[in-house]
Amino acid sequence: MLAKQKKQQVIKKYQTHQGDTGSSEVQIAILSAEIDELVEHLKAHHKDHSSRRGLLRKVGERRRLLRYLKKENAVAYEGLVKKLKLKQAKAYAVAGTVTAPVEEVSEEHEPVTLE
Repeated sequence: MLAKQKKQQVIKKYQTHQGDTGSSEVQIAILSAEIDELVEHLKAHHKDHSSRRGLLRKVGERRRLLRYLKKENAVAYEGLVKKLKLKQAKAYAVAGTVTAPVEEVSEEHEPVTLE
């Protein structure tokens, strides 16, 4: 758990307007700070499974908030990911959809056949 002073510093750094304590950006930043602390704790106490479970919950919650922020405000999402130095999730193609344009085959060249 974050110390009160450190939490206030995180809120002050990532707030979108004066008095902002609950925007998605602030929540994600707080979760990221808590995740960093838990990771350090688990490096020293690798058998602490209850803290590991808490870490996984926080990572899942941050992932959901990031997905929401990306959907609602892509510019703020990009800026926050860069500030927090987070890896962005890879976009996977959904079955049955084309993600990249298909190149057309020119009619000038004949296909090469091996005999």
